[in-house]
Formats: sequence, C-alpha cells, structure tokens
Amino acid sequence: MFSIGTMSDRTGVKVPTIRYYEDMGLLAPAERTAGNQRRYDQAALDRLTFIRHARDLGFSIEAISELIALGEHPDQPCAGASRIAHDQLADVRARLARLQRLEVELTRIVAGCSGDGTLDQCHVMAALADHDHCLTEH
Repeated sequence: MFSIGTMSDRTGVKVPTIRYYEDMGLLAPAERTAGNQRRYDQAALDRLTFIRHARDLGFSIEAISELIALGEHPDQPCAGASRIAHDQLADVRARLARLQRLEVELTRIVAGCSGDGTLDQCHVMAALADHDHCLTEH
C-alpha cells in the first residue's frame, strides 16, 4: 500500500492533483487508515501513471475518463481508444498550425521594430493595438 506522498513521488503528480483525480472519479477512492490517511494499491499507482502519461500527451480529463472506461473491458475492440487518440492528434496538429501562424506574425511584427524609437512610433505597439496591422488571421 502506498501513501498519497509516495504516489506523488513515484508519478510526479502533485498531491492536490491526486485528490482532484479521486474526486473526479479517475482514481477509485483510496482506502483509509485508522488515522484517516489515504492508502493506495498497485492498481491505483498504475492508473495514476496512466493518467499522468495521458495528461502529458495533452488528453483532456474527459478523454482520459473515456479511455479508463474502455480499459475496463480489455477484450473489446480498440476502435474507441484509437478514435480518442486520433482526435487528440488532430487537436495537436490544429494547435501546431495555429502556433506556426502566430510565429509568422510575431516574426513580422518584431522585425518591423528596431527598438530605437519611442512608444508612440513603435511597430509592436501599433500592431497590438490594431489587428489591421497584421497580415494573417491568427
């Protein structure tokens, strides 16, 4: 059995986050000692490791909850898990595309400002104040 501190140390998940995952139903409620301290088993540690890795990959709490529910039926087809992963990949690609558009626009804005003038003539300030100064939709 593991204390919540040990679970945190082993997974890198902060103690309040572990409590949050328990409250959200991602982790089963921990057993309690006579002193009311939480105690987790190996299955809880494995689940928390799964959750941490999924969060590191950007999966939402809802998607993780769905993956956990799917995982409770290991003999079923993996189409549901595959769909969730494909959706996450599409979301990551969309965010990357947006970040690339931001990079292009910010590069252009920064290049237009030498930093030598005054703020009333600053290209950065003008671009931030009026979206019409931007060349792309971002």
